[in-house]
Amino acid sequence: MGNIIVGQSGGPTAVINASVAGVYKRAKQAGVPKVYGMVYGIQGFLEGKVIDLDDYLSTGEGMELLKRTPAAFLGSCRFKLPSIQTGEELYENIFQMLEKYDIDAFFYIGGNDSMDTVKMLSDYAAQKGKRQRFIGVPKTIDNDLPITDHCPGYGSAAKYIATSLKEIIRDNAVYGDYRTAVLIVEIMGRHAGWLTAAAHLAKDASCEGVDAIYLPEKSFDLSLFLQKIRELTQKKRSVVIAVSEGVKTPEGRFVCELDGAGGEIDVFGHTQLSGCGAFLASYVQDRLGVKARAVELSTLQRAATHLASLTDIEEAVMAGEAAVSAALEGMSGVMVTLKRDSDMPYHCTTEVYDIHKIANIERKVPVEWIGKDGCSLRPEYEAYARPLILGELQPIYEGGTPKHLVRKEQ
Repeated sequence: MGNIIVGQSGGPTAVINASVAGVYKRAKQAGVPKVYGMVYGIQGFLEGKVIDLDDYLSTGEGMELLKRTPAAFLGSCRFKLPSIQTGEELYENIFQMLEKYDIDAFFYIGGNDSMDTVKMLSDYAAQKGKRQRFIGVPKTIDNDLPITDHCPGYGSAAKYIATSLKEIIRDNAVYGDYRTAVLIVEIMGRHAGWLTAAAHLAKDASCEGVDAIYLPEKSFDLSLFLQKIRELTQKKRSVVIAVSEGVKTPEGRFVCELDGAGGEIDVFGHTQLSGCGAFLASYVQDRLGVKARAVELSTLQRAATHLASLTDIEEAVMAGEAAVSAALEGMSGVMVTLKRDSDMPYHCTTEVYDIHKIANIERKVPVEWIGKDGCSLRPEYEAYARPLILGELQPIYEGGTPKHLVRKEQ
């Protein structure tokens, strides 16, 4: 196989760079001449922003730093390709760039929208008889890609959420019987509640866990929510609630929009969600007269490479390696998937699957994993998620803080 190129798209994760490491490692093992990186995804590639990854990863230190570096080392984008019918000139520009660098295989690491890009490019290549192969490498903290058992990036975000909730629970309880304190923790998740479900993992032998968990898979009734808080504050002084940013009222309205605010809409039609926790804290304080405040984890839950799951890192590398292997076998228009072979002991392998059965399809938390009260998780979720957060890869420290691999700006 000739040269290859890899890019990253969408929101970063704590292990998205580990998949780049996997692509590079397997390609070099296979004797691929050049492994290029597209800077700022397909959008930057169209502008000729390409780097040679040998400049960064040809040494062992570079590879190890990359696995410990947060965000997207290559840079990312949110760029929606037009339909093949209306955007043929754009597609031809992409393929001219591929020919310029003698690219045989194109790897795109991302979530649902990124897999749509892989689908569109592979379809165009098939229609026009182009030689290039297109492979998707899954990543998303949202864990909402179908077919794959889970997505690289989710385990580390879940580990950060569970760890942060344990710390928040301890902090919120310091005043004991002298003050009632309600804390609403807002966690990412537009339509799928996988991230918020991770709050369940805070409960263990040393922590009582959160008091309620609200996912977007269930409609959110403000009156029932207030009743739940009232009951909790009558029993205990410290109350900690985890809520997804994407919870909706029975009428289908985002709770974060109830204060009249409306977020920006991106090129994929997604409304920016924020403020659900703050709204609910104010709602509780006004109606119950207890102290209530909100914490929004925001981008912290996807950037905490210092607390990444070793399992997650290893599987992200494995997914990158499997993508190159698929291309070497002549595959195109597929995404690497993770297949859970066993729970005890936990073991995971890779497969590949038709991108057309994955792109633009969203997988949610099974409703049967949600407790009958609508605000708790059943043991099935624990069995699914706990193995994904196990293990640690210690940062390489420099001057007291973690050292990162940084790309030189062109």
